[in-house]
Amino acid sequence: MASSDLETKAKAAFIDDHFELAVDLYTQAIALNPNHAELYADRAQANLKLDNFTGAVADASRAIELDPLLSKAYFRKGTACIKLEEYQTAKAALETGASLAPGDSRFTNLIKECDQRIEEEAGDIPIHSSEKTTPANVVPMEVVQPVNDLSDQVIVASAKPKYRHEFYQKPEEVVVTIFAKGIPAESVSVEFGEQILSVSISVPGEDAYHFQTRLFGKIIPSKCRYDVLSTKVEIHLAKAESIFWKSLEFSKENTVPQKVNASVTGSQRPTYPSSKPKRVDWDKLEAEVKKEFMVDGLKDNIALF
Repeated sequence: MASSDLETKAKAAFIDDHFELAVDLYTQAIALNPNHAELYADRAQANLKLDNFTGAVADASRAIELDPLLSKAYFRKGTACIKLEEYQTAKAALETGASLAPGDSRFTNLIKECDQRIEEEAGDIPIHSSEKTTPANVVPMEVVQPVNDLSDQVIVASAKPKYRHEFYQKPEEVVVTIFAKGIPAESVSVEFGEQILSVSISVPGEDAYHFQTRLFGKIIPSKCRYDVLSTKVEIHLAKAESIFWKSLEFSKENTVPQKVNASVTGSQRPTYPSSKPKRVDWDKLEAEVKKEFMVDGLKDNIALF
């Protein structure tokens, strides 16, 4: 079946509220026509209806890559990011979309909502210590496990990831490693959101690799960076808060953050009973010696009789 026929059926399924079928049909159409921006933008809309917000962001971002002038892709990315509480990222997408569609009031309304949410978040920002942490307090490396929840899972080009990835963390950052060998730097694209990491690797003649996930905690995009090395892509995520990430991906089960006290970690030595200093009462000791001496002298005197 041609890609255009699948697209037509997908639109009909969407109108009939068969959103899962629409996603499936759009996926088939994309497989036949992977560079059609409209297909990704429309699948993003279907994903929004299914509350698969991470998937919607991934599709909208891909549509924007293919067609930077597609205003509805920015709108759907902004809408999904708001649902994920990624207000800064949402606002940036919506402002770009508004510039492409100045008469569309939907962009203005959502931008106002973002401004309100950002202002509310600014009032809740905790005060953090300015004390610098040392790299010695490194949390042991943990291999990322797949997430079963469709709304929060990593979005990749195929069911089986093309490249293996893992992460480890320090109190101030999380380091993600994607084991992709011999990849040219110009083939790698990394985007940082408030709580989203998006990685694309496009090598001519090979299937594209897309990795996008909602992160366990929020990050500071301006302080994040990545390096393309000969054997891997290393991504440094600057934590917005010094909390321990139980996983790389966001999980509804892990809602209580654990603060990391970097100044205390590793500084305390174990204390054993034998190592505690004992306080000696010398006056008491002297009295006991004199008493024993007097008793012994008395025993000697009695023995003479």
